[in-house]
Amino acid sequence: MSDGPAEPSTVPPASPTPHVPMPPDASAPWPVPAGGGDGEPRQRLHPLSPVLHGAKSLVVVIAGLSWSTLSRVGFGWFAAMVAVLALGATVLSVVSWYNTGYHVVGRELRVHEGLLWRRTRAIPLERLQAVEVVRPLLAQLTGLAELRLEVVGGGKTEAPLAYLGVADAARLRDRLLALAGRVAQAPAPEPADATSAVTPGAPAPTVAAPGRPLHAVRNESLLISQLLTPQAFLLPFGVAFVVIQFLTAGSWSFVAVASTLTAMAGVLLQPVRRVLDDWNFRLARDGGTLRVHNGLLETRSQTVPLARVQTVRATWPLLWRVNGWLRLRLEVAGFSVAEADDRNRPDRLLPVGDLPTATMIVAEVLPGVRLDALTLSPPPARTRWLHPLGRRALGAGLFEEVFATRSGRLTRQLVIVPYARIQSVRVVQGPIQRRLGLASVHADTAGGSGATAQDRDLAEAWALAADLTHRAHQAHHRP
Repeated sequence: MSDGPAEPSTVPPASPTPHVPMPPDASAPWPVPAGGGDGEPRQRLHPLSPVLHGAKSLVVVIAGLSWSTLSRVGFGWFAAMVAVLALGATVLSVVSWYNTGYHVVGRELRVHEGLLWRRTRAIPLERLQAVEVVRPLLAQLTGLAELRLEVVGGGKTEAPLAYLGVADAARLRDRLLALAGRVAQAPAPEPADATSAVTPGAPAPTVAAPGRPLHAVRNESLLISQLLTPQAFLLPFGVAFVVIQFLTAGSWSFVAVASTLTAMAGVLLQPVRRVLDDWNFRLARDGGTLRVHNGLLETRSQTVPLARVQTVRATWPLLWRVNGWLRLRLEVAGFSVAEADDRNRPDRLLPVGDLPTATMIVAEVLPGVRLDALTLSPPPARTRWLHPLGRRALGAGLFEEVFATRSGRLTRQLVIVPYARIQSVRVVQGPIQRRLGLASVHADTAGGSGATAQDRDLAEAWALAADLTHRAHQAHHRP
């Protein structure tokens, strides 16, 4: 393996933004200790936060005890164990809520927590990438929301604030993004009574989503797209296997029935969860940011700064091509990784849509780039020894503002990387590639994956790497 020239890239820090005083929060203020001198009082989370944390702990407790525990100790003792553990979890949640507070000091968000061991986390807002407002089902029923922060280099979501009132969460999100220099701060609508408690079960207050609407995914298309996946085709076989296992066991006890239902739920849950996650998917443009809203049982309202977009990835699954459908995803610097089952990804741009819709959205994210007009050149003919059936699926091309590559035979994928986001360029040769005079060119980004032009002619690969390095250098130093 030999490496081509690399051009490091640094993102200039956001310009200083004057401190904006925070409007009064609906929760009770927590006075600053003596000597703090921070000017802004600490705020506590919403008073109903311990109730929601206790309810989540109850679900975890029941799942942890399992059906086998119920069969051994009986229903009475099982209920008593659940009640005691849930009460203990609720008490701990109340203590945690009482000792947790947050406030903004200059250009930092400080989160204070802990009883015996006090901990203060200071998050510089210059590192803030995006702020997400998440509303699980219980939070929707109680009119609350959770605030999650994505920062540069974070392996996970930083300092989640759970829970705040919906209007308070939206107001704090806008303020943090404004102080970070991501968006211009606009006054959030005030609730009718900021100090009144939220009645459980009452409809949650609605905060209007700002920005210019771009697209709303039809839920019917979302359902059909999930039916056109390998998981959906294998679903009947999975259900049949669980039923046959139950019938051949010959046991009709409560534990056997419950275990069978649990196994069937596990088979059915994954495709259903993906539909629930992307339900009512809406995309809007608000200045230099994208506003993404999605979810049914758990709603998410996310703000994505366009200046941090590293790549745009278009994917055409095999079974979707009949309808001409594809999906779009972003790679954003500083975002934490998704869950192991690919749910709750922080990079959704279009769960399912046609080419004209995707072209319009890509043009919003990368001005001047038309998805339907990217003509890529294939690799040389001798690549067929490495890809006997998929050579024509490979391609690469240099355009005015972006570098694009194509790969995949069954599931086709197109990756678009702006030159200004390229951090390094590598030329890589494997043993078989050396015999065939081929090499792959990797354009790496801050997000990690970047784009790869696979199996190009060796001379072409070095020329492509030099051209990419030159264009990236020009883009980084462009005023």
